[in-house]
Amino acid sequence: MKHIKVADLMTDEVVSVAPETAFKDVAKLLAQYGVSGLPVLDDEDRVVGVVSQTDILAHVAPDPRPARPAVPPAGPPNAGDVMSTPAVTVHAEATAADAARLMTRRGIERLPVVDEEDRLVGIVTRRDLLRLFVRPDSEIRRRVTDEVLTEVLGVPTGDIDVHVVDGFVTLNGRVERRSQLAALLSLVERLDGVVAVASHVGARTDDTLATHAGHARDAQPW
Repeated sequence: MKHIKVADLMTDEVVSVAPETAFKDVAKLLAQYGVSGLPVLDDEDRVVGVVSQTDILAHVAPDPRPARPAVPPAGPPNAGDVMSTPAVTVHAEATAADAARLMTRRGIERLPVVDEEDRLVGIVTRRDLLRLFVRPDSEIRRRVTDEVLTEVLGVPTGDIDVHVVDGFVTLNGRVERRSQLAALLSLVERLDGVVAVASHVGARTDDTLATHAGHARDAQPW
């Protein structure tokens, strides 16, 4: 089973800043490119933080009741002074579903994408992830037929009719064994772009009865 990777959805042209980038220049870049945040990179292109609109606003209008006495800045503020750290990042080889869960859990709109050495290679946003749900119905149907039914479950061609409309998958037909039904439903539901599944698939033989009988025999005292 193939899943859409972050690398397939990300934008590889990323506007970034260095820790020493002036505060005003960061604000200008956020406004110029219409983005909510910028990754902050060290000399080796590793992500050391993220500076967001929220970070900028918090610096411009700080809490009037700070928890501890404010320390006067040594000079004009820069990205390193206001960035959020450690940065929340995602690896390029992670699945799009993993990225979506991370964004939801952290309440963020975008994730810097890093390689195996944690160097910046792109950015992925919630809008990028929404592309998963506008995948063509024909592509979803092909993946159900070729990958799930043929490659994974070994169901002969023609045994299951697959219909897909706006990401809603309907299955009709029969598989050989009852134990395949749960796997079929689970695998189709996990395909990228699938919104819901209605399965009307039956089984020619109930192999679960033999399994239950074997468990019962094993449980009998001797």
